[in-house]
Amino acid sequence: MKRQWTTGLFAVTVLLQMITGVSCVSSRKGAGALTNFPQGSTPKEIGDRVASRFLEAPHPNFGRPEPPVRISYPEVCAWYGALTFAKATNNATLVKQLAQRFEPLFTTEAKLVPQADHVDHTVFAAVPLELHMQTKDPRYLAMGKAMADTQWAKPWSDRAKPESWYYYNKGMTWQTRMWIDDMFMITAAQAQAYRATGDRGYIDRAAKEMVLYLDTLQKPNGLFYHAPDVPFFWGRGDGWMAAGMSELLRSLPKDNPDRPRIMQGYKTMMASLLKYQAEDGMWRQLIDDPASWKETSCTGMFTFAFITGVKEGWLDAKTYGPAARKAWLSLITYINPNGDIREVCQGTNKKNDRQYYLDRERIVGDMHGQAPVLWCATALMR
Repeated sequence: MKRQWTTGLFAVTVLLQMITGVSCVSSRKGAGALTNFPQGSTPKEIGDRVASRFLEAPHPNFGRPEPPVRISYPEVCAWYGALTFAKATNNATLVKQLAQRFEPLFTTEAKLVPQADHVDHTVFAAVPLELHMQTKDPRYLAMGKAMADTQWAKPWSDRAKPESWYYYNKGMTWQTRMWIDDMFMITAAQAQAYRATGDRGYIDRAAKEMVLYLDTLQKPNGLFYHAPDVPFFWGRGDGWMAAGMSELLRSLPKDNPDRPRIMQGYKTMMASLLKYQAEDGMWRQLIDDPASWKETSCTGMFTFAFITGVKEGWLDAKTYGPAARKAWLSLITYINPNGDIREVCQGTNKKNDRQYYLDRERIVGDMHGQAPVLWCATALMR
């Protein structure tokens, strides 16, 4: 009888693991929620599909009617995601392919490299810096470091405005705009420069910048309006903040004096996102609006933030581990057989009009949506 009871208990345990993805041992910590994914939904399988799709795609900025045509930040984010995924999976072939995509930017396609005169352009530095860390090719380091340095240099281009000088004189980057997107764009460039060089100056100044944005823009519930004069919690806008804080905290030294403030802002945001997560694991175009449609780019960014927080021990694994698992398993159902994710909100400027956000075009395969899938796959594989 004892043997039968033990065997039956084992069978029930296995069944529970299959359903929940949580083993009895790891459930004490909640970590098992982010392992044991069903076949076809593992981060390795999904990451391979989306990274392969990235390699097939031409530079999406080609064909834009307005000059100059340059590499755009959504492609940068997907490229960076593919590179980090390659590192997490020890895929030397993928690294080589991603480096081959970059090689013409040193020669025949050099005009496609953006100037470091705006946060959306300077984030490009994240890609060559990641390539340097994985290949040790000094050309990548020189390019990426120069862009990261330029972000904190004196205002120099025709994009500089009076407020550019104000922020520069306060020790911030002259590219400060007080747009929530900035806190991924600036963080990615500066954190990568720190990772590539070991120079704390890069990440310390990114942390000060993050505190400025948090103190200025974060609402009491932890979320962020798309703009001060636009009182809507737009999904992808908040996604940039969630991903930016996650990337920064992942590498920010423990003794950095700004770390507690950033961690507070991060945890407050994560608690609010948990509250607004839909029953199926997704998040919506307008985070707190149950009538708005479920959007994949913000869901990917919030999922990345949850996964990173659980893996790093910042978030309670029992609470956030299952939520992250549910989000991942729901998110990947939006990926079509070509490796393109659908229901991605088109590029969106601010407008104080709820219907404007509800009516935004829903795109398939846009790199705003492809990139966070790769970030999630990387975070799950770390």
